[in-house]
Amino acid sequence: MATRTTLEQLEQQITRLPMRDQLKLIARISERLSTMPLDIEKPGARDADELLALCDAAADMWEGEFDATQEIRQMRQERDEQIWPSKS
Repeated sequence: MATRTTLEQLEQQITRLPMRDQLKLIARISERLSTMPLDIEKPGARDADELLALCDAAADMWEGEFDATQEIRQMRQERDEQIWPSKS
């Protein structure tokens, strides 16, 4: 059974490498990470961005100004008024 190396153990091992090898390791890691899509956004943030982009794209079909964020706020307010009439 293979044992798993912790980040701390790996850092200790890396500090024992000569500086040149440490720099090579950094370069390799950076190169690999630069080709990977990193999804470090908050959950749902990308979905919200996509929704706003779709709203903006739809707004471009009509002439005049359109603020997707304001439109969503208004829809939420109308929904809240329907759900909790006493809240308004």
